[in-house]
Amino acid sequence: MPQPYSPIEPYCTHRLKVSELHELHVEECGNPEGTPVVFVHGGPGGGSEPWHRQFFDANRYRIILFDQRGCGRSTPHAELRENTTWDLVADMEKIRELLGIQKWVVFGGSWGSTLGLAYAVTHPRRCRALILRGIFLLREAEIRWFYQDGASWIYPDAWEAYRDAIPVEERGDMVQAYYKRLTSPDPAVRAAAARAWSIWEGSTSKLFPSPDMAARFGEDRFAEAFARIECHYFINKGFFESDDYLLKQVHRIRDIPGVIVQGRYDVVCPMRSAWDLHQAWPEADFAVVPDAGHAASEPGILSKLLEATDRYAGS
Repeated sequence: MPQPYSPIEPYCTHRLKVSELHELHVEECGNPEGTPVVFVHGGPGGGSEPWHRQFFDANRYRIILFDQRGCGRSTPHAELRENTTWDLVADMEKIRELLGIQKWVVFGGSWGSTLGLAYAVTHPRRCRALILRGIFLLREAEIRWFYQDGASWIYPDAWEAYRDAIPVEERGDMVQAYYKRLTSPDPAVRAAAARAWSIWEGSTSKLFPSPDMAARFGEDRFAEAFARIECHYFINKGFFESDDYLLKQVHRIRDIPGVIVQGRYDVVCPMRSAWDLHQAWPEADFAVVPDAGHAASEPGILSKLLEATDRYAGS
């Protein structure tokens, strides 16, 4: 059974003002002289957590974690204004410059793989290596699969609560119906929609469903930012200029060392997206975990991620 590295605490934290509205929480852990790595969390809107530090050998890595706009310890909480993919890419550059880092390893899963790719194709010369898990390209078909019709066939029991939060007459476009409620002026309406949206994802993220994960996703503060920001990004098609924007830009990163880790039975971000990325970027190592779903904490996925971070320590 693979074991993550031991828990660690930050040796330095920062409050980085990235606009008149937004201020980010940024932390540094591990060895200040080690290989820089930036952890790009999921969601969008998920925030970083202490256990995310444990993917990396603290003796060999300078570990950078940050909470993206509107979530975690960044402020203002659950804010949608000035919150786009390209704002976040610019924020990552501001963090890199603040910390005096020339190049870093970029590590991201789920939405973190999306943002990690968007950053890398924009700033390829700043990337030592890419470690990407649970690939999400934010294409229309991916959104439709998970939020409209697809994953519902595999998890009809968990789907009921997500579906039933929306009146029958609005179920033809579930993302639009949720967006209407997640941006409602009524806090109770927002909270109910946020919980239903978030619990659906938490209920389907592991090969063997975890009630604890579903409950954590349903916590009010987490759910508010997670659901609102996710839905905001999905309504706006990731703020990409085309549905396959990231795949069209992969030529910019093909000389960067990379690892793609994908659970075979991931229903949140199905393997088709990882396969398409692998086809466009054959130079990257492609690891399919045969007995895993979406979560980075699943043993097979965790093992592959630890192998990857060990490979690039000291790069």
